[in-house]
Amino acid sequence: MGWNKAGWRNRPRVQMPDYPDAGALAAVEAQLTRYPPLVFAGELRRLRDQLAAASRGEAFLLQGGDCAESFAEFSADNIRDTFKVLLQMAVVLTFGAKVPVVKVGRIAGQFAKPRSAPTETVDGVELPSYRGDIINGIDFDDASRNPDPHRQLKAYRQSAATLNLIRAFATGGYANLENAHRWMLGFIKDSPQSSRYAELAEQITQTIDFMRAIGINPEQHQEMRITDFYTSHEALLLGYEEAMTRVDSTSGGYYATSGHMLWIGDRTRQPDHAHIEYMHGIENPIGVKCGPSLTPDGLLQLIDALNPKNEAGRLTLICRFGADKVFDHLPALIRAVKREGRNVVWSCDPMHGNTVKAASGFKTRPFDQVMQEVRNFFAVHQAEGTHAGGIHLEMTGQNVTECTGGARALTDADLSDRYHTYCDPRLNAEQALEIAFLTAQLIKHERQGKERPQTEAAE
Repeated sequence: MGWNKAGWRNRPRVQMPDYPDAGALAAVEAQLTRYPPLVFAGELRRLRDQLAAASRGEAFLLQGGDCAESFAEFSADNIRDTFKVLLQMAVVLTFGAKVPVVKVGRIAGQFAKPRSAPTETVDGVELPSYRGDIINGIDFDDASRNPDPHRQLKAYRQSAATLNLIRAFATGGYANLENAHRWMLGFIKDSPQSSRYAELAEQITQTIDFMRAIGINPEQHQEMRITDFYTSHEALLLGYEEAMTRVDSTSGGYYATSGHMLWIGDRTRQPDHAHIEYMHGIENPIGVKCGPSLTPDGLLQLIDALNPKNEAGRLTLICRFGADKVFDHLPALIRAVKREGRNVVWSCDPMHGNTVKAASGFKTRPFDQVMQEVRNFFAVHQAEGTHAGGIHLEMTGQNVTECTGGARALTDADLSDRYHTYCDPRLNAEQALEIAFLTAQLIKHERQGKERPQTEAAE
């Protein structure tokens, strides 16, 4: 009568590969069931508590990282640089908006990607679409594009190594607020965002110096020298997720131990399909992408399936409409959720709805449209009296030129300079910081707007 982790296999499924060797797939999945968990139930419960605060407007979710992690670009430097940028963004949000920040990376598991078509054709040759390194390779040939289950083992090992390094950074002193000046990446030191961040870092230093003078220091208060940092990815490859699902000995609940937070994509959120069936049974904090095709009734149906107990911190709604469609779709969704009293975190994904093809042929995202979707997201929440609870970005610490615009005004002609993404265009560190400064201002404005009526009433 109850849920079981293999129940999804009896449901229709989309965006999942057909493996040519079923026996090899079964052997790999059996091997993964014996591997240690990557994350632990206590960490997941702590994240749910922090997301519950975000649902009440008492914290803010910062979720960001690579579009799709790759085996070829795996390196300690790349992990460190992405971690640096997320730390900088969190400091900007915390110090600028005076709000705790829940830091969640698209990292240590973000290997699978949905695609708009199952195949692609180049020079008359048709092959399976690239679906992420956990499934197949990006090289356009038969050997690379055929789904290979052994890639799941490599993805697990890379995720484990990535998590090991991230945990060391988060708890070993690297995240100490006294190091805020050292988090600046070299290639953005001469940018406008660099000077803005340097000013903020100097204010932090002065604040810490004052706190030391009155006896409060990082050595005695660990919250000043360590940080909570969580991982997340799209739960697309359900066989891998099933193999990594374990029963918690404390609570008896099922947890996906492949990452702290999993989400369902806009292409895989059919209520009677496999991905919803799997996700509703795990205890992790989960997300669901909400695109223009989602109706208010459809959203409530998803919420009923994924969070039937209406638990705060359980479900994050990641909205991805496009800058010009936010006002057309978001208000009705918010009103339905508010009317029914559902506990959710509202998060803005300003990336996916603003993807265009440049004249040069590169897929890109105009930075002004990304910024505008963030502004529109906050404007709708302020009008509806609800909380803009988070932001979800595809970004990297690498010096890429994949999104046009930003402080350096990247153009179509600049895209070919350093266009390195395996799938979708990402913000570089400079653009990501600019988003953080904007978001801090919007959060501060939202909080002041909610506090003002109480002050006036008191007067």
